[in-house]
Amino acid sequence: MSDAGLHVRLRQAAPIPLDAELACAPGEMLALVGPSGSGKSTILRAIAGLLRVREGRITCNGTVWFDAGAGIDWSPQRRRIGFVFQHYALFPHLTALANVMEALLDLPAVEREQRARDLLARVHLAGLEERLPRELSGGQQQRVAVARALARRPNVLLLDEPFSAVDRATRERLYKELAELRTELSMPVVLVTHDLDEALMLSDRMCVLAQGRTLQAGPPFDVLSRPASVQVARLLGVKNVFRAGVLAHEPERGVTWIEWRGHRLEARLQTAFPTGSQVTWAIPQGQIVLHRRDRPSRGERENPVSGVVAQFVRLGENAAVTLQVGEETRPPLFLTIPLHVARRNKIDVGARVTVSLLRDGIHLMPLDEAHMPARSAAEPAAERRAR
Repeated sequence: MSDAGLHVRLRQAAPIPLDAELACAPGEMLALVGPSGSGKSTILRAIAGLLRVREGRITCNGTVWFDAGAGIDWSPQRRRIGFVFQHYALFPHLTALANVMEALLDLPAVEREQRARDLLARVHLAGLEERLPRELSGGQQQRVAVARALARRPNVLLLDEPFSAVDRATRERLYKELAELRTELSMPVVLVTHDLDEALMLSDRMCVLAQGRTLQAGPPFDVLSRPASVQVARLLGVKNVFRAGVLAHEPERGVTWIEWRGHRLEARLQTAFPTGSQVTWAIPQGQIVLHRRDRPSRGERENPVSGVVAQFVRLGENAAVTLQVGEETRPPLFLTIPLHVARRNKIDVGARVTVSLLRDGIHLMPLDEAHMPARSAAEPAAERRAR
């Protein structure tokens, strides 16, 4: 592993349990995602030097900032961290310019002011330097906080839910501005967020956490489409998670065959799961293709499955469809389709429709009863195995 960038390993049993490991390269944005209480902000505070954990090691570009075993624990000032807090933590009695200048006390006064003005201009706040925080909008306050975080030319930039306090329209503008700003940054950037779409949109890599433990890390869309476990799939909001049996592998064709509710499904090759074993499998909604009624659709021969529409909910220009495949006691399939497609195909509650489960979207995981949907008391045990 390269020494470049940020490398973090944290462990402790109490007071806040941690068993986390993460890495972020220079110029890369790493998103920490997970439910409330998963340890995201705690990890950020440990990186910044605001919290000392009982075991672990933190290095940045080969320099050891923290090593519990060696007794090394650099102060936040020595680590030179840029930190943008959830509610910005601006000094209310200081102007935007003065707030940024507070991070530049090691420079002569004349240089401090010019650098602060340059940074405010960089985040699109030129002309607002003399305004107090209360005279700025939420988005403008967030920009001041970013400018202040960048003022000291930090080794690492930490962002703790930086968009949660602004409205959706402002948030989308800030996303674009942060993406543009990132092209100029050569430091690791760690983003804490509860918003999965935000992580997918902004980050290069994503780390999924639960109860202070790292469950999976990797490129966001890889993690979303190929979760390491049912727990990760559930935390990421993957709805289509079922049980199946492995029938066979065909390496020459790149295919694994599974049996699910009487259907023989073709999945991409995944030989880690032995023939005859029981597995959990998942498929993203984007990998489910609705068959058109007026003419054949592409991919209709790929794992066709029929069912009855149990629920139909309009979501703006899209529609959320719940498709019951087999017995009503079994978990349904979920898919989202454009509303005009639903209308053209006369999709409504009670309609019988056919979909294709695209082979490359079928992802196998170890069997995990603990994180599967609750079983119905009316569901026979034999049928549960093929949910």
